[in-house]
Order: sequence, then C-alpha cells, then structure tokens
Amino acid sequence: MGFKGAPAQRLLQCKRRTLKFKGPGMRHAVLGDTRARLSAPLFQMKFQLDEPQGGNSISRHDTQGVWVNGQPHTASVLVPWKGEVHAWAPSRFEELQPAHFEAIKALKPELVVFGSGARLRFPNPALWRGLVEARIGFEVMDIAAACRTYNVLASEGRNVLAALLIEG
Repeated sequence: MGFKGAPAQRLLQCKRRTLKFKGPGMRHAVLGDTRARLSAPLFQMKFQLDEPQGGNSISRHDTQGVWVNGQPHTASVLVPWKGEVHAWAPSRFEELQPAHFEAIKALKPELVVFGSGARLRFPNPALWRGLVEARIGFEVMDIAAACRTYNVLASEGRNVLAALLIEG
C-alpha cells in the first residue's frame, strides 16, 4: 500500500480497536480479539416540528401581502414576535415619516427587521434615528429576506419586530 513511517505503524495498531459495522442496523465492536455485539441501531433520527413558543410566524409572502399565523395581511404591518399584529400606516416607501418609526419604538423590540418591499431600499437615517437613540437594532432587507430573518429570530425567542412595507 505504500504506508511508511511512524504514522503508518500507529494506523495499523489502531485498526484492530476500531468499530466495524456489520449486519442491518447492528454494529460489532472489535477490541483486540474480542467481538462484542451492540444492540443499538446504527442510526437514530428524531423528527419534530420547530414552532415558536406562543409567538407569531410568517408563513407566506408575495406581491399581494403576507400571511401571519395563517391570516392574510394586504397592507403594511408590524409583526412583533409575540402579541397582536398591528396595521402600519405607510403604503409606499416615499410616504415613510419619523412618526411611523415612533410607532415601532412604542412596541419596545430589541431588533427591528424592516422589509422595504419587493426590492431593497434604505430609508433616510433621520427617519429611524429615534430607534437608534433608544438602542433598538435596525436592519433593512427586501420583504422576502425580512420574513425569513424574522422567522429565524422569532423561533429563537428573540424580541424581534418585522416592519413590513406592503405597497399596493
């Protein structure tokens, strides 16, 4: 085989102490000259559905709106990780005002995921300055990325809020 030197000798010495798999769903351990049959199955896999504990979940989004906990919303919404989904006033990106972000601040999230619509657009920092001053994180994404990110953070139990701008 071409193995030479100390590493090859250690490999040969360890060979008799490794586990060898034999038979359907069973394994044999070879330790020295002794064989021990282990009754544990070769692979075990447990399936369970991960759902946020009592929180909101965005199950679907498209150009018409988003579905939160199976309920469709066709206008802009604020989705906290727990509690009631709130209607949000702006219907177009150009309509964003500082007062819209004050409504977010009143819900006291630790992080805001802003979905700017079908494409990524960054609002003027002066609009969300109040969030920064309140030490609330603010991330800007398109609506698809915002929905995915929100679901991940909410499933971890984070106090996240999705501010989704749905332009109609």
